[in-house]
Amino acid sequence: MEKGTLTNEIADGVAYLRFGHAKANSLPLALLESLSAAIEAAGRDPAVRVIALSSEGEKAFCAGASFEEFQRITTAEDGRRFFMGFANLLLSMRAAPKLVVVRVQGKVVGGGVGVVSAADYVLATNAAQLRLSEFELGIGPFTIGPAVERRIGTSRFSAMAIDTAWREAEWALATGLYQQVLPDIPTLDEAFDKMLRTLASRDTRASAALKAVLWEGTEHWPRLLPQRAEISGELLARAP
Repeated sequence: MEKGTLTNEIADGVAYLRFGHAKANSLPLALLESLSAAIEAAGRDPAVRVIALSSEGEKAFCAGASFEEFQRITTAEDGRRFFMGFANLLLSMRAAPKLVVVRVQGKVVGGGVGVVSAADYVLATNAAQLRLSEFELGIGPFTIGPAVERRIGTSRFSAMAIDTAWREAEWALATGLYQQVLPDIPTLDEAFDKMLRTLASRDTRASAALKAVLWEGTEHWPRLLPQRAEISGELLARAP
């Protein structure tokens, strides 16, 4: 089974993390675990001032959870373990004392929306549509739900979870999922690099303090997200 790839490079105070997978940059458990570990390490590294997260290619940013792994899960415990991969990734992004900036070049589905929601700043192209597809699969966006709801509010999260429809990048900008929407990938890359250079020049103590303030009210997530992963795992094990 394809585990995906992760490149990790530190340059000029920026930890560049780029993940990839042959199936539209989907996220199997092994890749989720690698991403979590890389973010935690970057958070501890004094040479890192900002964390940059992106994916391979010019099409989808992330197709969400690996459908192949979905099909292999037969027990609630296996399902819980898989969704804990997402829980731990979101928790690592939340806990890192460095700002996490995400580059979104294309469509975002399911768990990928959770990754975007757990970022501190997101730049995207106008091709970066997004949707929550979990309800169609007999489960729901439970594990990533707190991150999405925090960004866009309960009403909009509820609509996304229930109707599973595509939302345009401009909608994501208006609702706060994205902070910048650019017309194409070259313009995105220019803005992304400029933002990273700017944040890398900031005082690290101020960045850490700002991050702590921005994430106030999420102190219960280390308890909540595992509970949500358990719900998803149980439902997935029973899904037809």
